[in-house]
Amino acid sequence: MCEDDHGMGMGRRALFVTGAAAALTLGSVSFSNGPEAAAASNQETRTVRGTLPVGSPDFVYLPVEVPRGVREIKVAYTYEKPSVPAGTAGNALDIGIFDERGTELGGRGFRGWSGGARTEFFLRADDATPGYIPGPVRPGTWHIALGPYTVAPQGLPYEITITLTYGEPGAVTHPTYPPSRAKGRGRAWYRGDCHLHSWYSDGRRTPAEIAALARAAGLDFINTSEHNTHSSHPHWADQAGDDLLIMLGEEVTTRNGHVVALGTDPGTFVDWRYRARDNRFGRFARQIRRAGGLVVPAHPHATCIGCGWKFGFGEADAVEVWNGPYTPDDEVTLAEWDNTLVASVRSGHDWIPAMGNSDAHRDPDPVGTPQTVVLADDLTREAIQEGIRAGRSYVAESKLVSLTFTASGAKGEHAGIGERLHVDKDTPVTIRLEATGAPRCTIRFVTDEGVLFTSAPLPVSGSGTAEWTTTAQYAAYVRAELRHEVAVGPLPGALAAFTNPIFLGTAGHQE
Repeated sequence: MCEDDHGMGMGRRALFVTGAAAALTLGSVSFSNGPEAAAASNQETRTVRGTLPVGSPDFVYLPVEVPRGVREIKVAYTYEKPSVPAGTAGNALDIGIFDERGTELGGRGFRGWSGGARTEFFLRADDATPGYIPGPVRPGTWHIALGPYTVAPQGLPYEITITLTYGEPGAVTHPTYPPSRAKGRGRAWYRGDCHLHSWYSDGRRTPAEIAALARAAGLDFINTSEHNTHSSHPHWADQAGDDLLIMLGEEVTTRNGHVVALGTDPGTFVDWRYRARDNRFGRFARQIRRAGGLVVPAHPHATCIGCGWKFGFGEADAVEVWNGPYTPDDEVTLAEWDNTLVASVRSGHDWIPAMGNSDAHRDPDPVGTPQTVVLADDLTREAIQEGIRAGRSYVAESKLVSLTFTASGAKGEHAGIGERLHVDKDTPVTIRLEATGAPRCTIRFVTDEGVLFTSAPLPVSGSGTAEWTTTAQYAAYVRAELRHEVAVGPLPGALAAFTNPIFLGTAGHQE
C-alpha cells in the first residue's frame, strides 16, 4: 500500500485548475507498469488523503494512472463529519469516475456516479456496482470525481483507497433494453409515474420491486430517472410487459436544480456538471430532445441544497408541479406555473404543461403518488410523450381519482384538457368536471383571474359533478383543482388532483 497527501494548498502534489473555476484537478496517483510488477496477490493499492476547504469548487478530480492488464478498479472512500453549529451545513462528499477518455463536459469518459449513496464501488468488463457502467478497463489516465456538496467550517478531510486487480478481463456484456411499446388500449387515458429512483442511484428498491409497486398503483407506464447516471437502463427489460411500458431517462442533478430527462433513447447519458451561470443547460436540453426525450424541470421549489430551479423554463417541455406528497413547495410551484399560463395565453405563444410524479426512493415512499394521467393514442413511448407535450393530461394523487373536464359552447363546440375552444368572445361557455374517488373534496375552477368557482364538498362516495358558465372574454383559460378539506384557516387543502388548462379563444383566432 502506498499513501500520499492531496490537500488543497497544503499537500505535496501540484494542483491544476481545469477550465472553469468550478473544477480542480489534483496530482495524479501512479501504479506499477503492469501485472508483472504487481505483488503476488495480483493487486495493488494506493491510499490518498487530503482536506477540502470551505469554498471548494463543485468538482475535484483525482487522476489515476491505470497501467495495462487491469481487470478491475475498486475505489473506497471516507470523510470526516464533524459537528457544526445549528443552521450550518456539515460535510457531504459525492463520488464518481471517468475513464481514460477524459472528463470533458458531455464527453464519452463517464463511467459512473453514486453521489453520496455509497462508500465504495468497482468496475470491470462484465460487471459494476449499481450506478456504474461495466466495460473494458483500458490503460490511461482515469479520474475519480469528487463533488463536495457541502463543506463544514472545519473543512472536509477525506481518504480515498484505489485498488487495481490484474488479470484476464471478463466478457463485455451486451445490454438489453425494455421495448418502447406495450399492448395498450388504443386511444385512452394512461397513468404513469416518471420520476423514480432505484438502487442504481440513491434509491433502495430494485427494478423488480419498483415494477411490482407500479402495477399495484394502477400505472401503465413509468420512467427511470437515476441521479446523474444511465447505468440502470439495461436492468429494466425483464420488468416490462404488455401491461407496463418502461421508459428510460435520468434525473440530471445540477447544483442549480434538477431536470428529468423523460424517455430518452437507451444508453443516453446527460451531463450535469454546470450551473445556470455557465450558460450550458441549453446544450444539454437539446441533447435530451435529440435522444427522443422530454425536458422536465423537477420539483422547482424544493428546499434541499442545490434543488431550486435556476435555469428558467425556456427549454422545458413540461414542468413537474407536484412532486411526492403534496407540500408547500408544490403549492408555490403550482402558482408559478399558473403565472406562466397567464403570460402565454393571450399572445397565443406555446405554453408549458404540468405533470406530477412520486420521486419515490425507498419504503415507505409510495410509487404513483401522484401520477400523471395522459390521453395518448397508444401505450408507446412516442404517444405518451406527445400527450404530455400537448398537455392532454391531469395529475391525480392515486389510481382511485379519475375525472373528465370539458368546455362546451352554445353551438356544440367542445374542447378537452390541453385544447382550445374557439367561440365568439361573449358566447356562454359551460365548464364541466366529473370526478370520482375524491370524497369530501371541493372542486375549484381557476382562470387567469384566479379561483372563480368553488363547489360544495363532494359526498363521501367521492363522486360528483360541477358546472360553471363563463365566456372567452372573461376567462382566457380554465383549469380545475380537486382539494381536500382543511380543518381550519383560509388556506386551501392539499390537492387530490388538478388538470392542465382548457383555453378559450375567440372564433377565427389564428394560432
